[in-house]
Amino acid sequence: MHMTRKQFTTLALAAAAMSGAWAQGAYPNKTVTFVVPAAAGGTTDISGRMAAQALAPVLGQAVVVDNKGGGNGAIAANIVKRAEADGYTLLMQYSGFHVISPHLAKAPQWEQKDFQPIANIISAPQIIVVRESLPVKTLAELIAYAKANPGKLNYASSGNGSLQHVTGAMLEQQGGIKMVHVPYKGTGPALQDLLGGQVDLTFGTAPPFMPHIASGKLRVLAVTGKERLPSLPDAPTTAEAGYPGVNATSWFALFAPAAVPRPVIDRLAADLKKVVEDPAFRKKAEEQGAAADYLGPQQLSERARADFANWAGVIKSSKIEAE
Repeated sequence: MHMTRKQFTTLALAAAAMSGAWAQGAYPNKTVTFVVPAAAGGTTDISGRMAAQALAPVLGQAVVVDNKGGGNGAIAANIVKRAEADGYTLLMQYSGFHVISPHLAKAPQWEQKDFQPIANIISAPQIIVVRESLPVKTLAELIAYAKANPGKLNYASSGNGSLQHVTGAMLEQQGGIKMVHVPYKGTGPALQDLLGGQVDLTFGTAPPFMPHIASGKLRVLAVTGKERLPSLPDAPTTAEAGYPGVNATSWFALFAPAAVPRPVIDRLAADLKKVVEDPAFRKKAEEQGAAADYLGPQQLSERARADFANWAGVIKSSKIEAE
């Protein structure tokens, strides 16, 4: 039978529409993977695991976490960017990598338009935390110590251009001090060296530090948000400690490759809304020193755009460059 081009095109379109409808109708019919752009043990990893565990029963499929740290988030971003656009490989993104790192990359490997937002899950301020043996109890004492010992203090971050790095640069600017920056491949490894005394202090969202603050191995000096954390009621805000210009909040959100069909995005966003608004999830986040903070695709897109513009100014004034 001879088929005209028009008939062939019509048949091909019908087949594509049927397969598309089947794929969306059946989503999800296998394991979903959250690619995390950091090593195990940091807040991005904790947020990803909390969300994966809570989402699986709502979604009706297993959700696994795959840690791909390094490259200031570029390794994980590239994996997800190049993945099948079927909604089974998603990026559990950290705001520092999404809205700060792109300003520092000399040859960017990905762009905002490579991803579409699904939902924000967790938001958290940074805390300023020091090793137990450092002879400072307050932020004012830390600044005084840094001035008395120029270039002696070093601080860990989860990578060059991470929010921890930028927060450190902010503190240097505001306090008129100079510290040595030591970048790691995620908060997990940075935390291990802080506990081991190889570095003096770090900045980061509270979850991975909470057990060590409770045991007395680490000391928290201040919170970089606008309010004190319910889980750390004795830690003053940076504004209360006299440094209102040191203000940084992170968010942890899920993104999909740009071409994932809209019905899949909508399904994931709706299911994540149920997860994040569940009282048990909210309580667990608060205990960790964070907040369950749902934003849908449109709101997340707006937050990412606003933060991207804001951090461009901070980086320019801090003179931070890619290493």
